[in-house]
Amino acid sequence: MHSFHTEIDFEQIFPAGQEVSGDVFFSRNVPGEGRTMLVLSDGIGHGIKASVLATLTATMALNYSSFHTKPEIAAQIIMDVLPASADKPSYATFTIIEIENDDLVRIINYDNPPVIILRGDKRFKPSKIYELEVGGVHNRDKILRCQEFYAMKEDRIIFFSDGVTQSGIDSLKFNMGWGHENVFNFITKIVDSQPDISATKLAKKIINRALENDNHQIKDDTSCGVVYFREPREMMLITGPPFYKVKDVGFIERIRDFKGSKIICGGTTAEIIAREFNLKLELMQHWSDPTLPPVSKLDGFDMVTEGILTITKVEEILENFSGNSRLPGSPADDIVKHFLKNDVIHMLVGTRINWAHQDPDQPYEIEIRKTIVKRIVRLLEQKFFKKVKVDYL
Repeated sequence: MHSFHTEIDFEQIFPAGQEVSGDVFFSRNVPGEGRTMLVLSDGIGHGIKASVLATLTATMALNYSSFHTKPEIAAQIIMDVLPASADKPSYATFTIIEIENDDLVRIINYDNPPVIILRGDKRFKPSKIYELEVGGVHNRDKILRCQEFYAMKEDRIIFFSDGVTQSGIDSLKFNMGWGHENVFNFITKIVDSQPDISATKLAKKIINRALENDNHQIKDDTSCGVVYFREPREMMLITGPPFYKVKDVGFIERIRDFKGSKIICGGTTAEIIAREFNLKLELMQHWSDPTLPPVSKLDGFDMVTEGILTITKVEEILENFSGNSRLPGSPADDIVKHFLKNDVIHMLVGTRINWAHQDPDQPYEIEIRKTIVKRIVRLLEQKFFKKVKVDYL
């Protein structure tokens, strides 16, 4: 099993006037195997045709990798399938990155710029580097360049299309384009000055610099992905008191011993924790969302909010969240921000009914809480690729 978190992100821009990018990025986790696969494909040309070629290539590459097909065989099938005319062969370049459950990384590259691997802020060259010839009468001289190594904590893999290396071409500063070595130097300077920079921020910096090289009018589809192997960031969300009061002590010990950020959703839950920790629970007088009850303050906890209404709003935000979403700062927004910046999320879900809010014969509150938590867990795992651990108490 992985001894660290694998953070992955991808950024992309394409020339103004194009409806779609000719670069395509796909990823997949294989259930039960603990394998992660990434594919970046760059279709020849621009626009719709390039996008179709890249999509076809990336889809097949991902599927064949899922089935453990030998790279040279998969490449032959891909190249034989891609449409071509007599005078214009059609093809797409591709980079495949496979991350195995035992931290073995396999990188297969066909005609994309070489992948940059960093160990810390230094270039890392795997000991196992080899080439594979692609079979078939139409694939003569087509070579797959492969690398294998075991990832270590603080390793990074940076992969990109030629829109990055060719940015700035014909300019006074980069007549022949930015170039692979300049890209490498740019990356190492950033990592040296910001050792814990996220995959997202590093990919954005590379893309923004490529855009700047082209005087903010990018000339080619430009894509960059970053894989960052690092210590996982963990948080705990506690909502609802445990069913049996005798479990309060064990419940409190788990919370006390947890080292990451901690959020409480629920007034009764917060009162129990404050009592057991001998802390003062302070109600805040000002809050940003009039539709939600105000938050409280408790030493040692990042947030203390109301329960059902707040987590219902959290589920709604996660459901509708996209790259363009804004989180202005309501209690629910702030919980979502914590979810997004952490990798492993522990949820302690108490199942004691809050009799103050429900008719004793109609204990719906606990079922509502369970249902909402299940939806939140599904969204965090499937939409945001978080690892979620839930305990019902």
